[in-house]
Amino acid sequence: MKLPAPPTEKAFPSPLHHPRVATVVGRWLATAVTICFFTGLYSHFLQDTPSWLPIPSRPASLYRVTQGLHVLSGTVAVPLLLAKLWTVYPKLFAKLPWPPTRQALGTLLERASILVLVSAMALELFIGFLNTLQWYPWPFPFRQTHYALAWIIVGALLVHLAVKLPLIRANWRRTAEKVPDSLPPAITGLTRRGLFRTVAGAATLVGITSVGQSAPAFGPVAVLAPRKPNIGPQGLPVNRTAEAAGVTGIDENWRFMIMGPQQLSYTLDELRALPQSRSELPIACVEGWSQGARWEGVRIRDLLELCGASMQSRVRVVSMEKGGFYATSELPPDFAADPLTLLALRLNGGELALDHGFPARIIAPNRPGVLQTKWVHRLEVIS
Repeated sequence: MKLPAPPTEKAFPSPLHHPRVATVVGRWLATAVTICFFTGLYSHFLQDTPSWLPIPSRPASLYRVTQGLHVLSGTVAVPLLLAKLWTVYPKLFAKLPWPPTRQALGTLLERASILVLVSAMALELFIGFLNTLQWYPWPFPFRQTHYALAWIIVGALLVHLAVKLPLIRANWRRTAEKVPDSLPPAITGLTRRGLFRTVAGAATLVGITSVGQSAPAFGPVAVLAPRKPNIGPQGLPVNRTAEAAGVTGIDENWRFMIMGPQQLSYTLDELRALPQSRSELPIACVEGWSQGARWEGVRIRDLLELCGASMQSRVRVVSMEKGGFYATSELPPDFAADPLTLLALRLNGGELALDHGFPARIIAPNRPGVLQTKWVHRLEVIS
């Protein structure tokens, strides 16, 4: 039985596959990818700060905004990417000139860049979505892989834009060349304007029904949000429980230690007897959810003063957690000296729940939730 011949590019004459359509959808997708890239870069540098990059502790809710935008733009990019692929997929059936010419090499470069771009972007969005669900069914580290893929996407995108720049410029404005009258209407019955409205509506709907995990105003309609930020012990979700961290609580011999110019040791009652401060700060997690809370405890800057350390000191925070990537964290000088940064002992008017870090945890402004170390039992002052 003779197999049918593969389709050619001319077998897809719909005006919805016109370069003008691809350019418009591509602009929307590029906007989402740009926001996602730079907010993701900021999140990465907060967790792995290079020595040459000073990161301020204020505005206090900056990370809450940037990470919410990161997850939102990544979510919105999914329908935009699907729409973009649909508009250009007939190009995959275009025949390459033979024998090879300069034009053929350009076409090969274009297709190679598209292959890398689409593959990397699809994988990036897929693992990013699973990260919001806290499901990691792979052997590689998520954050480092997510970061590397972002740079691969940027490189492939720059190559693709360089190759397609003349076509993009020709179809950028509304005054671009109109679709020839000889083309038949789209089988779907959609006009180009109708397609734009459908794609924009789908992206908007996905965004509105997922952004509620970081924007409380949209909470009632956040049916696609993987987390409800006001559900959990003391009104906050828990990413890593005490059981998962191997922490069972404390006994009468527990001591909180400060290793600095002077070594200090406190029981929990002695910590509670120190001057207490209050901070209104959100927990903002890399998965995109965030929730404001009232924290009470001892300011880190006061503890630095008690042990005779400089306000320019860095502070290593050590948890009772058994292993894990975030069993320790580091407070840069701006964060350690900020009056909002606390060794928190109370949350929303009550003693810390064990899953929220009892007996003590760090809470600091403009800081990812994974670095708001729980179950703290030691601070180490680094000159």
